[in-house]
Amino acid sequence: MTHIIPVVLSGGSGSRLWPLSRALHPKQFLPLTDEELTMLQQTIARVRGIETESLMVVCNEHHRFLVAEQLLKSGIENSSIILEPEGRNTAPAICIAALEVIEKHGDGLMLVLPADHKINDVDAFEAAVRHSAALADSGNLVTFGIKPTNPNTGYGYILAGEQIDESALHVDRFVEKPNQKDAQRYLDEGTYYWNSGMFMLRASDYLNELAQHQPAILDACRQSYQQRTIDSDFVRIEASHFVTSPAISIDYAVMEKTAHAAMVPFSAGWSDVGSWSSLWEVGEKDMKGNVIRGDVHTSDVNNSLIYAENRMVAALGVSNHVVVETADAVLIADMNSTQDIKQVVETLNSNQREEALLHLKVARPWGSYACIDEEPRFKVKRIIVKPHASLSLQLHHQRAEHWVVVKGSALVTRGDENFVLNENESTYIPVETRHRLENPNDTPLEIIEVQSGNYLGEDDIVRFDDHYGRHNGN
Repeated sequence: MTHIIPVVLSGGSGSRLWPLSRALHPKQFLPLTDEELTMLQQTIARVRGIETESLMVVCNEHHRFLVAEQLLKSGIENSSIILEPEGRNTAPAICIAALEVIEKHGDGLMLVLPADHKINDVDAFEAAVRHSAALADSGNLVTFGIKPTNPNTGYGYILAGEQIDESALHVDRFVEKPNQKDAQRYLDEGTYYWNSGMFMLRASDYLNELAQHQPAILDACRQSYQQRTIDSDFVRIEASHFVTSPAISIDYAVMEKTAHAAMVPFSAGWSDVGSWSSLWEVGEKDMKGNVIRGDVHTSDVNNSLIYAENRMVAALGVSNHVVVETADAVLIADMNSTQDIKQVVETLNSNQREEALLHLKVARPWGSYACIDEEPRFKVKRIIVKPHASLSLQLHHQRAEHWVVVKGSALVTRGDENFVLNENESTYIPVETRHRLENPNDTPLEIIEVQSGNYLGEDDIVRFDDHYGRHNGN
């Protein structure tokens, strides 16, 4: 059998899980269903029991360091991290991955997995993957169908056709997310399956299907891939051609049109964790049906999800509610309205509110920073620098900075000077002065930074040298 290359799609924004999921730190990078492992790390762990070749991740340019760090924590080496300059849905993303598979392996079977799924029965998943590989090796484009357990209106459906063998079916058609009445009918009829968004297909077969049914996608992706650049572990796709690709899903582009669509059904406690209600469904519940995370105190609360990230949350006399507290935003919603949270995020974006993009604590490849206080003309940050990491050599045109070391010691570059700051020592960085902060130690460095000036935006950065290949701005 041809070798299997896992292709993890990690381009989503997870807006229906706001305020925990943000555009620049979305749900796949959060430990939503596990105390330690993020959704992406769980996806990677899920394929360890399957004989595979090097893993590929397709992600947004802005998420590249989050992906790289989580692959490192998962012990993954020799991976390809493919950076999309802009999200164009799954058909172009998988096309780029197929071109990379052919470039690196000659050809191969792609196991396409979204980065944000929960699967309880890993053994059933592995069995379905092995059977789908045999089907794809024979020229089929295989999707995975989940036996529905309730009339869910948040998923697309697949109508099963004739039996191929004891474990696989032809696909009759794909069905859009239904209303409640149709979803109940699909459940009662027993021939409909949830569309999982997971696939097994040979790279060359997928490209041939695109050439027949969506040549514009193939042409745009091929031209952008041919002009790619390699930056450390990152494969940067050329933007001007890629953004001309139609933004369309693999279902519409290929699976609904091909004569070779097959489905392997399985039941494995699957969820795409696409909303707070779905997270409540898969969460561990107390005696009153509540899913609780963090410092939460309840009285007469039933069938609710309450998440406290930074402070104590008390809830009294509510049922079927979602309450989510983060450092800069609180969500309170009826459980039946959680699919509409995306509209809140759209409003935040239209009003240019940072709460749609970032948490107060912002991850960076060298560590993180959190805004502690901010008023016109000053901002206070807590900065944590990983062991042996450093910020870029940079300057600011419109702000000065004061640094106080509160834990560890720092190697500071300020103009032509290089010196060490220990705990309880400080320094001042004037406007227009080149500077760099480094942590030469084996333990994290923590400093308090006070910025002062007319403009304190993150884009007031001129970089001269950066270990992570970043340019000016973020």
